[in-house]
Amino acid sequence: MKKAIYPGTFDPVTVGHLDIMKRACTMFDEITIAVAKNASKKPMFNLEQRIAMVKTATKQFPKINVVGFEGLLVDLSEKLNANIIIRGLRAVSDFEYELQMGYANSSLKKELETVFLMPSLEYGFVSSSVVRSILPFNGKVDHLLPASILKMIEEYQK
Repeated sequence: MKKAIYPGTFDPVTVGHLDIMKRACTMFDEITIAVAKNASKKPMFNLEQRIAMVKTATKQFPKINVVGFEGLLVDLSEKLNANIIIRGLRAVSDFEYELQMGYANSSLKKELETVFLMPSLEYGFVSSSVVRSILPFNGKVDHLLPASILKMIEEYQK
């Protein structure tokens, strides 16, 4: 059974994330979306809200389960018995950071492989940080987020 982990802060989960998840479902038998607590990034949404958003956005994918985590990804991979990490790449700047992280993870756990997936062309510019920069100004984000997530964000911001 091919088990993979797709880690991230998912603050919030976007159509770009879902594109990666959907395509990963064609490659792996089980995918754990690991929502990182990552307080150093000062997320807009708390961990419980982000987990709820990812669960809502992925309920149509039976191969996907969602967990929150804090700590080292290699420790989570041990706990889940998953040796494949999925990471999305939009630009060269993403690649440099993700390559370093992949090597660091591999140095901690030799069996851990990192697989890089590019988003589909129409989602290449989409990121959680773009969404977060638009939200405070009530800008249009419905093309960047699943409708169910936009609705949740509106509720959270009340």
